Amino acid sequence: MMKAPCILFLCLVGTTFAFPEHLFGSRQFADPDPVVKHWALLVAGSNGWYNYRHQADICHAYQILHKHGIPDEQIVVMMYDDIANNEENPNKGVIINKPNGPNVYPGVPKDYTAEDVTPENFLALLQGEKPQSCNMCSGKTLKSDSNDHVFVYFADHGATDLIAFPDGELEKDDLMKVLKKMHRQQKFGKLVFYLEACESGSMFDGMSKDLNIFATTAANPDESSWGYYCNNSMDNCLGDEYSIHWMEDSDVEDLSTETLDKQFHIVKQETKKSHPQEYGNLTMSSATVNQYQASQGGEMHIMKDVLVREQTPISELDFVPSREVEMTMLYRRLMKTTHPTDRDAILKKIMVLAQTQRNIIQTMRSIIMSVTSDPEAVEAHLQRPEQLRVVDSVCYHSAVKLFSDTCFRLGQNDYAMGIIYAFANMCNENVPQDRILNAIKNVC
Repeated sequence: MMKAPCILFLCLVGTTFAFPEHLFGSRQFADPDPVVKHWALLVAGSNGWYNYRHQADICHAYQILHKHGIPDEQIVVMMYDDIANNEENPNKGVIINKPNGPNVYPGVPKDYTAEDVTPENFLALLQGEKPQSCNMCSGKTLKSDSNDHVFVYFADHGATDLIAFPDGELEKDDLMKVLKKMHRQQKFGKLVFYLEACESGSMFDGMSKDLNIFATTAANPDESSWGYYCNNSMDNCLGDEYSIHWMEDSDVEDLSTETLDKQFHIVKQETKKSHPQEYGNLTMSSATVNQYQASQGGEMHIMKDVLVREQTPISELDFVPSREVEMTMLYRRLMKTTHPTDRDAILKKIMVLAQTQRNIIQTMRSIIMSVTSDPEAVEAHLQRPEQLRVVDSVCYHSAVKLFSDTCFRLGQNDYAMGIIYAFANMCNENVPQDRILNAIKNVC
């Protein structure tokens, strides 16, 4: 059931943070296979000011890989690129991933931006194929082969068995088909996938261990992921909880000795609001992190006398459920604004957003009522089960796609993504697919 947005009062806490760029020291990575190349695909699947955190995460991830020696020609970055110079950004040209943190935007490749950030392009680039669209893109793809290691990091909104892009969605079945095809065609030796999204565990739940893929996710298949570093003067979440923990760990750890398993368990322990998961070939987690987040022979940036990672002070106000970020931040901005004109403008945004959210709920209710006249069945379909697994994926994804195309574009409305589980409920209860699709057409 959809929850009403929370009103949170802002208490600013002044803190000073240091980026590990000053933690310089050198050592050489030892890669077990001298012919291995390391490739990376970094994707922020959202746009808009209140999705700031996704592009901030991706920019930070790029800085980690770049400083650890992976050349730009082996890193492909997809992000809408509408945050650094956004009219609401108080520091033009600057993206930070924590309060008072460094600018992580400089140097980030603009390989695929704006309309080129699509699920079709993502799947093509992953396979080393020509992009489906290239308005102002670099044309770079992953040219990995059977010896190479591939690191994929994706940050955005998600729902059961799908993740979002600015103007589209990627279904679990389509991702799995491509990963299996890549394995058959020997497009990688080993692949590691870090996924930041709500219900992100659903994308890899049940994945075969035979694909030589190790995946970790921000959340299990049934829960939200959380915005992080949300208590700041920008009235925005600067990162995502799971993502911040793996990246701040990679900032300071000796990646030539730390294993993927150790990093996962550090992240799992430090992530308080969701439950990070691991999937696929878990034996791969015994490999060192540098085999995916660094280049063979790359320099390690770490100060030898640093024994533990600096802990950043946080409060409960630093956490916000992903789908409540926009409304929560608008309320926080309202609470500290005294100028009447500014208050009126913020109130107007709150009212428009609240009405949109009410419309989403009412639209879904109307669709369900068009399918069944049983009041108990209507309420049952509007409730999310504790452990939701899609039984009829064709029915579910057909309904989700039509809903996104005709009712509320999911890639641009994360709140709508929070209620599409109702389609899984109906499909799982054997409601005919045609009846569901006709109801969507009639209501929207």
